[in-house]
Amino acid sequence: MAASNQVWLIDDDTTLTELLSEYLEQNNFSVRCFDNGEPLLAALNKDESPDIMVLDIMMPGLTGLQLLPAIRNHVDTPVIMLTGRGDEIDRILGLELGADDYMAKPCNPRELLARIQAIVRRYQAAPTQSQGGQQIDHQGVNLDMGMLTCSYQDQTVDLTGIEFSVLAELVNNAGNLVSKADLTERVLHRKLTAYDRSIDVHVSRVRQKLKAAGLENDVIKTVRGKGYQFIK
Repeated sequence: MAASNQVWLIDDDTTLTELLSEYLEQNNFSVRCFDNGEPLLAALNKDESPDIMVLDIMMPGLTGLQLLPAIRNHVDTPVIMLTGRGDEIDRILGLELGADDYMAKPCNPRELLARIQAIVRRYQAAPTQSQGGQQIDHQGVNLDMGMLTCSYQDQTVDLTGIEFSVLAELVNNAGNLVSKADLTERVLHRKLTAYDRSIDVHVSRVRQKLKAAGLENDVIKTVRGKGYQFIK
């Protein structure tokens, strides 16, 4: 990773952010810390943004769940949310609001670094829109693998980076079952763990957005207890 890659840590736990900052900087990231939402929003209003954000859910004033929609209104920068270990509802809400991934607190700095590196690599590997790329079309759903854009019958489907990756995996394997474990490893670059519903929520959001774009039939079939299949 080049030193130009910047992480914003948004958390009122200054002891934690100091620890994470030191570890990330040792691994060639520059770090900027915010202990509440107001200075974060001020920076976004100045058109500043990092390569990735790590956002705590529980903060005084504006919570992470309140800040995430505001972040998404400004930028599509990937966001990892930090949640209480037992707060499954908050994790699901964070994903539904557009977070790319989540980690339970207290988090292991090494694991957080691995998550950050995987997500940043994915975003930086994306070609620029001027390059274009392979067009994949199934059931009227069109994916431009170069521009990383999705449309349904010329209606743009506004997907996050993770959602696009989930849909691309399913479309590229149209007609075949893709297990939740495989989707988790290919898209989130980590092993599927017990009670992990990240992929389920991302698939649900893809379905909702396709429906909002006018797709009447659900083209993503759930195979209970196994995974998902894009209907060919």
